[in-house]
Amino acid sequence: MIPPELRYTDKHEWIAQPAESGRARVGITDYAQDALGDIVYVDLPEVGSAIEAGQPFGEVESTKSASEIYAPVTGTVAARNEALKDSPELVNAEPYGGGWLIEIEPSDPSAVSGLLDAAGYAALIEQA
Repeated sequence: MIPPELRYTDKHEWIAQPAESGRARVGITDYAQDALGDIVYVDLPEVGSAIEAGQPFGEVESTKSASEIYAPVTGTVAARNEALKDSPELVNAEPYGGGWLIEIEPSDPSAVSGLLDAAGYAALIEQA
């Protein structure tokens, strides 16, 4: 299932709409974690790091391969999911829940609405 309340990139990241705090959670999609296989390590940026839309900000390593993770929007890292240090498999088990990667403060919160909606993302992965 593709959660309808999230927005998506063509590189298989998701982002939630920014909350009142200005923060938005980011993760990889269920499709991406399934393609990667068993995730064994997640490399995330430090809090306070600047990230730029479309540019890599981290890496997910699985038993099959390593994949870069791309920023859905430009902003500053406000938090990172520290639970992934000891339990990277959360990305496989709960890609839209406990397996989130970072929270960012988008420099332009309206940029989130320019990303793919659930229907657009579904169409993208059907073509894959």
